[in-house]
Amino acid sequence: MARMKTRYGIPFIVLTLAAGLVFAGAGCAQKPNAPAQTPAKPVLKNITTADLAKLRWIEGSWRGTGDIDKPFYERYKFENDATLAVESFEDEQFTKATDVSRFVLKDGEFGSTDAESRRSAASAIDANSVTFEPVVKARNTFRFERESENSWKAILTWPATDKAPAGQRIYKMERWPPVEKK
Repeated sequence: MARMKTRYGIPFIVLTLAAGLVFAGAGCAQKPNAPAQTPAKPVLKNITTADLAKLRWIEGSWRGTGDIDKPFYERYKFENDATLAVESFEDEQFTKATDVSRFVLKDGEFGSTDAESRRSAASAIDANSVTFEPVVKARNTFRFERESENSWKAILTWPATDKAPAGQRIYKMERWPPVEKK
C-alpha cells in the first residue's frame, strides 16, 4: 500500500478491510447456494454523551502498525460531546490531513456512514473499548480496545463468503510522537 489514509470518510483501518474483501470476492453477488451471512449484533439505540465520554482515551495522534508495508497516522478528536472526528495523515508530521471521517451520536445511535452509504454503528461501549457492527452495506465488525494510556488496538473481523474465509486483522495504535517515560 502506497499511502495510509482514509477515503470516502472512513478510517484507514476500515478502508483496508473493505479493499481486502473486494479482492477476495466479497463484492460479488452471492450464489443461491452461498452460505448465509451471520447476522450482526444489534446496535445500541440508547447511547448517551455520558457513554461517549468513556472513550476520551482515544483522543490524540496515533501511529498504526500491523500487517502492512509501512505505518499509517491518524488523529482522533471529539469535536463536541457527540462527534468523534478521525483525521488521516500522509506522514508522522501530521501536517496535512488526507481525509476526515466522523462518528456521530444521533437518536441514541453512535456510528459512521461513508460516501458510498456503508454504515457501521456501536454495539458495545465501555471504559476500555467500543465495538462497531455493520448496519447498511458494510460487512465487517471493528473494535477499538485500549491496552494502556499510550496504546490501543484496532481489531477488524469479517465474515466468510463463498470465495474467501472469515478473517481478522489487528492494528497496534501507539501514541505519536511517543510519550517519554519519566
